[in-house]
Amino acid sequence: MTTTSRIAIVGGGPAGLMCARVLQGHGIQPVVYDADATVDSRDPGGTLDMHADAGQIALEDAGLMDAFRALARVEGQAKARRDHHGTVLAEFTPAEDDDAAPEIDRGQLRTMLYESLKPGTVRWGHKLVHVTPLEGGAHRLEFANGVSVEADLVIGADGAWSQVRRLLTDAEPQYLGVQFLDARFDDVDTRHPEVAAIVGDGHMFSTDGDGRAVIVQRNSNGVVRGYVAFRAELDWPVTAGVDVTDPEAVRSYLLQEFSEWSPVMRPLIADNDGDYVQRSFWALPAPLTWDHVPGVTLIGDAAHLMAPFGGHGTNLAMLDGAELAHAIAKESNLDEAVTRYEAAMFPRSGELAVSANTALQRFFAKTSPDAPHLPPDHAREHENYQAKAAEYRRRQAETTH
Repeated sequence: MTTTSRIAIVGGGPAGLMCARVLQGHGIQPVVYDADATVDSRDPGGTLDMHADAGQIALEDAGLMDAFRALARVEGQAKARRDHHGTVLAEFTPAEDDDAAPEIDRGQLRTMLYESLKPGTVRWGHKLVHVTPLEGGAHRLEFANGVSVEADLVIGADGAWSQVRRLLTDAEPQYLGVQFLDARFDDVDTRHPEVAAIVGDGHMFSTDGDGRAVIVQRNSNGVVRGYVAFRAELDWPVTAGVDVTDPEAVRSYLLQEFSEWSPVMRPLIADNDGDYVQRSFWALPAPLTWDHVPGVTLIGDAAHLMAPFGGHGTNLAMLDGAELAHAIAKESNLDEAVTRYEAAMFPRSGELAVSANTALQRFFAKTSPDAPHLPPDHAREHENYQAKAAEYRRRQAETTH
């Protein structure tokens, strides 16, 4: 295709920024539109692991592995499972040469990707409000700030509540019945040594087997982010009479709900710094596909929003962005590029989405027999990431010769 094609990427998260970066590596200049005022204008959330068979492949293709390694925490791959009394049920410590899934803060990842782009690539403060199909597969995009542009290809990287997705499918995210309250512990080694001891270098997961869990992860700069998780309806604050903007009211509710948890574990629930951030979990129907529409496609959560079990969301989003960019650079026209990309993305994301959504619902089901089970064999999981990465590169090499 020609480098003069007008490519609009809607959404400046990891998927959209990665797509733009790899396109620029091929000499193609897209424009990224994002509703945020700046790259760091909102809390991006906690940490995530970059899998060797997905996110790391995209980073390598983008020429960003050195930048990633400078920020990533290999020791953050450590994991522990405890019961709600604090008893350690299982532990995983990565080997010295294990770099299958290092951790990186979400905000650091987004900033790194943004700073790798040519100046002016991202137009901040552009909230998409309407997309109109034009002749020949082109579309007109209208933004809340009054700006209107036309594009030959619109790439929807606009997340769970994607506006672009409406051009392709009527599918809407469905609530999975699980609430996470995001809690933060600052200067944890000094101010919260009991939390630091429980979390260790990486990630700690605890459950009572009755639909309640606590998940805490070491972030950079002495921060631990934690998630107090439980099954609940969307309107649980109303029915429970809890003002979610009042940390003390939320804390009181949680201590009652988690009353059978031991004093060892309660600091994870009640000693956080600042507010609890309410997060509900949603997923698109899976596996999700759509009929090809000229001039438009989706990447990341816009295409396959799924439960966080397995940590696949951002990894797939970045691989989506890189693969679509490669297809655009390689194929003779945009329609062929999109068709090639979607043919690979649909089965990959569909399989992982079904698995992640099922795992979350089964795990948080009250009195679920699955809940007390030990976590997966993380050493084997890491070996699988590396093996799949090698297989991906082998297939990639075959298609280029």
